[in-house]
Amino acid sequence: MKRTSTTKTSARADDAPQLTQANFDRTEYRVSGKKVAKAERQAAAQKQLGKKRISIMLDAIVIEHFKSAAGERGYQTLINDTLRRAVEGEALLSEVRHVIQQELAVYKRR
Repeated sequence: MKRTSTTKTSARADDAPQLTQANFDRTEYRVSGKKVAKAERQAAAQKQLGKKRISIMLDAIVIEHFKSAAGERGYQTLINDTLRRAVEGEALLSEVRHVIQQELAVYKRR
């Protein structure tokens, strides 16, 4: 294997200072350049994603099904996609029913 670097490194793997909770507590959070509180930052991040954190109870067999089907993708993402398709399918079904009802009403008038 070809060596890509000839620079010798120190025996220590990382010369960076140890980070503590105090370092993170002093952090200033900014959204679009404006300083915001941590809670506001989290809310802004979730708003950008269009997702909301919830807690839900599912049957163990449902979770196992999605975990096995998801593979590397993440089972929660797969559950979300499945629910989104179900909602979109219901909207489509509702629209189709509405169109059929309109057509039948016209047909019955004749």
